[in-house]
Amino acid sequence: MKNNLNWLLCGALSFVSLCGFFCMRAEKVGNSSLGGYEDKPEYYVAAYIWPSCHDDPMGNEVLWPEGTGEWEIIKKGNPRFDGHYQPKVPLWGYELDNDPKVMERWINAATDHGINTFIFDWYWFNNGPFLESCLNDGFLKANNNRKMNFYIMWADHDVARNYWNVHRYKEDDSRLWNGAIDWENFKIVVKRVIDQYFKQPNYLKLDGMPVFSVFSLDNLINTFGSLEETRKGLDYFREEVKNNGFRGLHIQLMTGGNPNEDFQKKIEALGINSLTLYNWGGPHREDYIQWGTESMERLQEWSDAVSIPYFPNASIGWDDTPRFPHKTKKDVVHYNQSPQSFATFLQKAKEYCDKHPEQPKLITVYAWNEWVEGAYLLPDMKYGFDYLNAVKDVIIEGKYERYKK
Repeated sequence: MKNNLNWLLCGALSFVSLCGFFCMRAEKVGNSSLGGYEDKPEYYVAAYIWPSCHDDPMGNEVLWPEGTGEWEIIKKGNPRFDGHYQPKVPLWGYELDNDPKVMERWINAATDHGINTFIFDWYWFNNGPFLESCLNDGFLKANNNRKMNFYIMWADHDVARNYWNVHRYKEDDSRLWNGAIDWENFKIVVKRVIDQYFKQPNYLKLDGMPVFSVFSLDNLINTFGSLEETRKGLDYFREEVKNNGFRGLHIQLMTGGNPNEDFQKKIEALGINSLTLYNWGGPHREDYIQWGTESMERLQEWSDAVSIPYFPNASIGWDDTPRFPHKTKKDVVHYNQSPQSFATFLQKAKEYCDKHPEQPKLITVYAWNEWVEGAYLLPDMKYGFDYLNAVKDVIIEGKYERYKK
């Protein structure tokens, strides 16, 4: 009888311990900002995805009729000076970015090299989505998508007809799409992003709040007509997010240039949570090191000027000549551009994060696949995996010393 009691007691204790283990594990995962990860990484390394290389219905109709999206334009890149690498040629071929098998390879390559988050450019034109299939049919249908986080950046910029296909529209720079929308469309957008994206377990949440990034502050305000109405619109968004069980909404804005008092007043009035860059911005320099150095100086200016987190950016390059036949050498970042130089500035972004322990250690990277603008981590026929290996060296291996030689 005594042995039976001991056995029952041991079994009960084991059961309680096992329940405790799973409860603690569930709490750990549930409270994590990372959804698919048990533990959040020390650094969020988030690469932008420009989702243009698939057959989008609206894109096919007015921009890229060949059915491969912007590959149609990328393949037409031509050198403008000696040594100019154009057209860019992907190592894995001209893959469609809404293919889940393609995305599975991207996710494995990203996570193997220290990229743990994708930021998808996301559009709403003509009362509907544009280029959404990359995220919906590619990433979210990839079997391994829980290996990493994602969030979206509402790319609410205007588009001229000859911006994304100058070969078709020549000199016609009239407006194709407006980035600003109206209240009714905004309500549709709010419901759509909450239901389709925020509720995904691996949607990036900082302090329990899904991150929603916005490209253009001006067009955000144009959507509502005034700063006061914009605050009402964002407060509506925040309340809808809370009504769906989240702690709140983390609104992130892109910046450019140097900080000014007017911009600071606007972000304070709107309750913006953080700032970052899509890329280092202008003026673009022919010398990569000069471009990066000036961007780091602006980063410090912004950091000193605002009271909210400013997340650093590491940019690979700039070369949008496939879109613009008139551009020449002076419009291309080309001197001192290399994986080693990129690693140096990624290290600087990492050090900036270390100096700001009061904010999440998030670094945005331009970009995962901006082939048409000369900024991509994906392997190509010139550099192979060198840019991805640079990220791995800095973020995972801590082998930055090799780049000081």
